[in-house]
Amino acid sequence: MNRNVQSIIKGIKTSDGAGVNLTRIIGSPELNMLDPFLLLDEFGSEDPNDYIAGFPPHPHRGFETITYMLNGKFRHKDSAGNEGFLTDGSVQWMTAGKGVIHSEMPEQTDGLIKGFQLWLNLPKEKKMISPKYNDINADEIPIVNFKNGKIKIISGKHLGISGPGKPHTGMLYFDILLDIGSDLILPIENGWNGFIYVYSGSINILDKEINKNHLAVLTQEGELKLHSKEEDSRFILVAGEPLNEPVARGGPFVMNTKSEILQAFSDYEEGRFA
Repeated sequence: MNRNVQSIIKGIKTSDGAGVNLTRIIGSPELNMLDPFLLLDEFGSEDPNDYIAGFPPHPHRGFETITYMLNGKFRHKDSAGNEGFLTDGSVQWMTAGKGVIHSEMPEQTDGLIKGFQLWLNLPKEKKMISPKYNDINADEIPIVNFKNGKIKIISGKHLGISGPGKPHTGMLYFDILLDIGSDLILPIENGWNGFIYVYSGSINILDKEINKNHLAVLTQEGELKLHSKEEDSRFILVAGEPLNEPVARGGPFVMNTKSEILQAFSDYEEGRFA
């Protein structure tokens, strides 16, 4: 059995932070979430006006943020004195847990900034764990080369090689290059929700074509068979085990009940995050 495409989504243009222009793909009216994934943003521009304002200090609680920089430089700081620096090809994996206030600010004033931010939900019993950062340099991310492309393993395992990302629920996160005219077959755990987002070229999954800047939601059973027909293609493949728990959202907070969201706002306003 091969996985098929359940739906194809094109993100919406929006802005966040202090005015950073981005494309929201998950967390939009068309795809509110894909359990356990709460949000996927793509940011990318050569115009500093689109990104220079960055993301000044703001709070999070109840989930993990995974920021993957394809190009550019961002500085992260938080209320506990932690600091990280994202450069080309690096990843910051932040577990917000019970609460953190952090900022994400660009450290370049011209040139291309491009990347993704993914929000991964935490299971109920781990929503109030202590915050933690995992800053992953580009050279710490293993690359599996095969005849017609390569796979960067940010999280999960392929051919016995594990990525450095350590989620609190089962998931994989691959960045894949597939040469023109090539096929690739990848195993994914049955029952996991998964998606592909194409950021260069186009790929085919069975009889469905997924073009640049589109996300394909995958069915839940079988292997994934991919084909790059007309040009070299680059895309991220992300899949994870559904939590099947209630989700309550309130801006930067994601919990299980409305009362927990109200408590998060109260804790933040009364200074109990820092």
